[in-house]
Formats: sequence, structure tokens, C-alpha cells
Amino acid sequence: MAGPGPEAGGAITSAAAAREHVRGLLREHGRTGGANPDAVIDLLLVVSELVTNAIRHGEGIAGFEAALTERGVRLAVTDNSDTVPAQAYGSGEIPHTSRTGGYGWPLIIRLSESVTVEPRPEGGKTIHVTVPLT
Repeated sequence: MAGPGPEAGGAITSAAAAREHVRGLLREHGRTGGANPDAVIDLLLVVSELVTNAIRHGEGIAGFEAALTERGVRLAVTDNSDTVPAQAYGSGEIPHTSRTGGYGWPLIIRLSESVTVEPRPEGGKTIHVTVPLT
């Protein structure tokens, strides 16, 4: 997987930095979406949601990795919270409530081929997703 990112010290500290890191990875390898350019938009949405969740709900982002696969991009976002989001293994159904929020995980699930949450022995967790570009 690619390293943690382009910012000072190599750390990704925002969703914008994570998106730019992934865009750079795609450009570097000539992978701009091919026949499905909307796939890149979907990928960047997933990147934004995962990093924003780590910052807002995961006690801060502790790591970010992105790697190309044959069909898309594998992401690993590490945060400092042991709490596994209840929706992480949900159906991807969009909530039908009037409250604000709650759409991130359903979008991640719908746009990703796989989602796993791995607890870290030192605390926190890493969320792995694979987003297709085909």
C-alpha cells in the first residue's frame, strides 16, 4: 500500500488531503476511471466519508493508506477509537428519518465491494474497504 500521505511528516490530517493523495495515486498510474469516470467520484466520496468519520467519531485519524488493485482501490483508514460503528456491517439502506446525518455508512457500503473493521492491539481500529473503478 502507499504510505500515509503527502502532508508534513507524511500524515493525512483531513478529507481534502486524503482525496488529493488518492487522486495523485490514480494519476500516477493512469487510472482515471476509464469507461466509468463516475467511479472516481464514488471513490473520492468513500475516501471523504471514511476520513471524516475517523476525525469526527474515531478520536482522530491515526493512519491512511491507499493502494491500487486490479479492479479499483483498497483503502485503510485507522482511527483511535475501539468503537465499531453499528452501521459498518449494515445493509446500506439509506435512513428514512428526519434527523441530520447517518448517510455516510450506507454510502460507503453501497459504493464498496468489501468492508472490514480490524481492531488494533494497541487500541483503535482500521477500516478496510475496496472501491471498484470498473
